[in-house]
Amino acid sequence: MAALFGSRVRRLRTAAGLTQAELGARTHVVSTRITQIERASGAKPTLELARALDAVLGADNLLVDLWPYVYREAFPDWSRAFMAHSARAVSVGQYAAHVVPGLLQTEDYARAVLSVGRSLTGEEQLEERVAARLARQERLGSPDRPELWVVLDEAVLRRPVGGRAVMQGQLARLLDAAAEPHITVQVLPFDQGEHDALGGSLTVLTQPDGSEVAYTEGAHYGQLVEDPGEVRPFTVTYDRLRAAALPPLMSLGMIRSVMEGNHRGANVPSRSERRRLAQEQLQQSGGGRLRRGGGRIPRRRARP
Repeated sequence: MAALFGSRVRRLRTAAGLTQAELGARTHVVSTRITQIERASGAKPTLELARALDAVLGADNLLVDLWPYVYREAFPDWSRAFMAHSARAVSVGQYAAHVVPGLLQTEDYARAVLSVGRSLTGEEQLEERVAARLARQERLGSPDRPELWVVLDEAVLRRPVGGRAVMQGQLARLLDAAAEPHITVQVLPFDQGEHDALGGSLTVLTQPDGSEVAYTEGAHYGQLVEDPGEVRPFTVTYDRLRAAALPPLMSLGMIRSVMEGNHRGANVPSRSERRRLAQEQLQQSGGGRLRRGGGRIPRRRARP
């Protein structure tokens, strides 16, 4: 992608009749920096530089749109492999223990999450990370968008990341996202107690050929699992989390209650009551389509 980015810069610069030195002067970098970009050598272009090049060369956001893919090449091999699997996935299942998953984060929430961490070097890097995260969300609106099923630990709702106003916007975003036919959101309440994924988050990606990969993540580590025999226990864990969580409609009720400030107002029923209500939802919706492991996904009803 760095080579593609460089070739586009070179082609646009030539078409504009500019030398490398002239382009460097207009974008406030030395000519050797332009040489590095066009040859895909040296440090990757920053988001700020990509925007400057785009503006000077009249690229109509082409270079800005390419930049997130160039940015990813700086990640470790396993991280880029996970991103590649994510880009192809037909189904994404996520359990989030601490924060809202990146695919559903608002810009303000993402900025608050990404602003903490030992590896952050400054404001420019923060904005690059935010831009890259938001770019990954674009696939949810594309024709080949995946099915997204998210299970949020109740702690995710209760932690006011970024402050009250930012969190209000994020909770509203979750409600809006759950209205989409390809997105399901559930909440795993505190009263569920211990479970197999305590302490970390889990993502299961289903590929077009039906194969699956798993990714587990803690505060300072990540692990990509691709071997089918090793992936299977993670898919079982995820299915158990979905089964233990509140049904989708009740989950949205809890999210709405927290958003409205009723932190103790969400009446969480017992496990047996949740099973009964889930069965009623399934029967009222006329059944559902089968999912891995024999579980059924209830058809969505129109929102009132």
